Amino acid sequence: MQYRKLGSSDLEVSEISLGSWLTYSGGVEADATRACTEAAFDAGINFFDTANVYGRGAAETAWGEILSAHPRDSYILATKVWGPMSDDPADRGLSPAQIARQIDASLTRLRTDYVDLYQAHRFDPTVPIEDTIEAFQQVVEQGKARYLGFSEWTTEQIQAAVDIAGPDLFASSQPQYSMLWQAPEAELLGLCAADDIAQIVWSPLAQGVLTGKYRPGLPVPEGSRFASEEMSVSKGLVYSDAALEAVQRLVPIAEEAGMTMPTLALAWVLRRPEVASAITGASRPEQVYDNAAASGVTLSADVLAAVDEALGTAPVTGPVLAPLAQPGVKHR
Repeated sequence: MQYRKLGSSDLEVSEISLGSWLTYSGGVEADATRACTEAAFDAGINFFDTANVYGRGAAETAWGEILSAHPRDSYILATKVWGPMSDDPADRGLSPAQIARQIDASLTRLRTDYVDLYQAHRFDPTVPIEDTIEAFQQVVEQGKARYLGFSEWTTEQIQAAVDIAGPDLFASSQPQYSMLWQAPEAELLGLCAADDIAQIVWSPLAQGVLTGKYRPGLPVPEGSRFASEEMSVSKGLVYSDAALEAVQRLVPIAEEAGMTMPTLALAWVLRRPEVASAITGASRPEQVYDNAAASGVTLSADVLAAVDEALGTAPVTGPVLAPLAQPGVKHR
């Protein structure tokens, strides 16, 4: 496993990280969660990413039990705030009161005094950005988080925050990025790099589509992620004939290069120096090891050219999750 510096922080994160969305929030049994987490440690993965909203605390609780058995300095822990934590419409967002409540609740579930990275899961246009920034800064001042980050903010929202608090406010950005969703390359990567904000990318395997196990014209494999009702919305976005056909054009490229499709897809996102880590999910330990094998893999110019040709000049599908409405920034 190789490691990269996380933006302006002093954190060195593994190139492959383990996430808990759709898996350790209740998608897999407790024994599998533990087995995958221990496999991550064994593979050299030191970066674990979760969120309070995953299973409304279930993922944090599961990892709190497992990770607390390891020395706190042996892993880097990230969580997020923003999503709805109950049926109360006020129990969400990035107000100062909500951030203060949720960081304490997350720390309790995670059985730790601090997280290494606390992230705004999305932008909250209903709260003045100055209030959100001050609330996050207070979390750091109180020692409850070492560094701050955000996920899926627009370039306008990022620039507004930087203009107010300076480029050292955030250490990381967490966008969706994969061979099938290359939108961050247009503006986000360059803007963040200028302010030393690293990328932690999610869904680099497009929810499994880039593994090559889904075939055009064939039924969804039984027991696979897209066979579940929970993934029906995402399936409509990425599980298209165009996407599946493009992936099948990538399979021989991976084979000729002597690597698996997951390795090719993960090495492709890691080819960008702006990317510090690729967040992967796993329901079995062998998937953890397979994903970890992509660390340190360098794709040749010929392979990259072949990938571009196979995909065409533009991504063939949309994001795994439909973009949320992202109105402008609210100020005091």
